[in-house]
Amino acid sequence: MSRVGESVSGRKNPRRMIGVIGAADGSASELKMAREVGREIARCGFVLVCGGLEGVMEAACRGACEEGGMTIGILPGTRRSDANAFVDIPIITGMGHARNLLIVQTAGAVVALPGGAGTLSEVALALKVGTPVIALGAWSHIDGVQAADTPAEAVRMAAKLAGKS
Repeated sequence: MSRVGESVSGRKNPRRMIGVIGAADGSASELKMAREVGREIARCGFVLVCGGLEGVMEAACRGACEEGGMTIGILPGTRRSDANAFVDIPIITGMGHARNLLIVQTAGAVVALPGGAGTLSEVALALKVGTPVIALGAWSHIDGVQAADTPAEAVRMAAKLAGKS
């Protein structure tokens, strides 16, 4: 028999997900932050969902895997091989940037790291569909986005908000 908040497999919060969005070509400090965000997501027992490619997405997935977490990559193209090596479950969409809506709609909350127009579109879509956005290093000037100072704080905030979904 499982306890409250666990599945029959004993995993904590098996269906609750936190999204990670950010640059496909992040700086060394952004990649370090993303990796720690991934670790924290796994430590909290949440599934990490992202775009599944390189940069911030790969660093976050790597961090989650290092802590035994599960990762989902919602890929823009049609090739499973495009997924980074740390994606456990690749979802092949063939949707290009339109897949950004799937990422933010799937996540109970999103941690947004620095990025460009693609990341901005994910922030905007998340706010539009009511998915909470926690900013880490960027985006905090946008109405409705909550700011965090550290990866641990960002994930704690996201976990609290995602737990309500």
